[in-house]
Amino acid sequence: MNIVKNNGYYYLAHSFRKEGKVIHREKYLGKVIPKNIEEIKEKFMRECMEDVIKKLKSIKNNFRKEWKRYPESIKKEMLTDLSINFTYNTNAIEGSTITLEETEDIIKNKISPNKPLRDVQETINHSRAFFKALNEKKELSNHLILQWHEEIFRDTKADIAGKLRDYLVKVGNYVAPDWQDLSKLMKEFIEWFGKSKAINPVELAARAHYKFEKIHSFGDGNGRVGRLIIAYVLKRNKYPLLIIEYKRRKAYYHALGKSEDDFVNFFVRRYIGAHKKYVKQR
Repeated sequence: MNIVKNNGYYYLAHSFRKEGKVIHREKYLGKVIPKNIEEIKEKFMRECMEDVIKKLKSIKNNFRKEWKRYPESIKKEMLTDLSINFTYNTNAIEGSTITLEETEDIIKNKISPNKPLRDVQETINHSRAFFKALNEKKELSNHLILQWHEEIFRDTKADIAGKLRDYLVKVGNYVAPDWQDLSKLMKEFIEWFGKSKAINPVELAARAHYKFEKIHSFGDGNGRVGRLIIAYVLKRNKYPLLIIEYKRRKAYYHALGKSEDDFVNFFVRRYIGAHKKYVKQR
């Protein structure tokens, strides 16, 4: 979503895909940009996403109907398989050498491959952190985020595990915020999250992930913890999860490099595509 100026007047402009077509919408703002522009942008986004939100709610409802039919023993197996898939992809994006088959051996069969011990241990620890995030009943907090990070890295990078960085970080062309601002930024992030429960959980998961990645709280592991936040938000709101796949990581990184609204559009499209079987069920 962008603010554009035409013949001395300001407009909000937003483009999104609908049924394979790119739709453009504009909202008149006036000769000056209103002071409550962020509120106007949020309301305009809601209007643009009305049809999309209906699809997301349909996905949730139909997924829940299907999930209830499974016996508890089958649910347990499915969640284990989900943790394997999620753990493999999120670690592979960050450079782990463990394959999907090896991830299954480690998590399900307790068999360790002939791979770096660090990668094996982080696979085990991430799976544990994943289940903790899925089963967490507490509200999202800075403490909870630090716990997840500590869980993943306690055995491999104890010097950074569960600690906000106290040094500058640059990722590609992106320069992360000054470490001296991290406590303030994380406090603002948690406050924003607490006030954003009214928006659809899929959008909330996307925005929370984007905002967290831009803060870049840790020296390493921001992506993994950020994707746990996605899982936490979706599971807590009874939506099926979305796995950011290693094979599509370039599109994911490209979307993260754009604006927050662009990332939300990317995320929602990917989510609907991944769960399209639930969109039109009755």
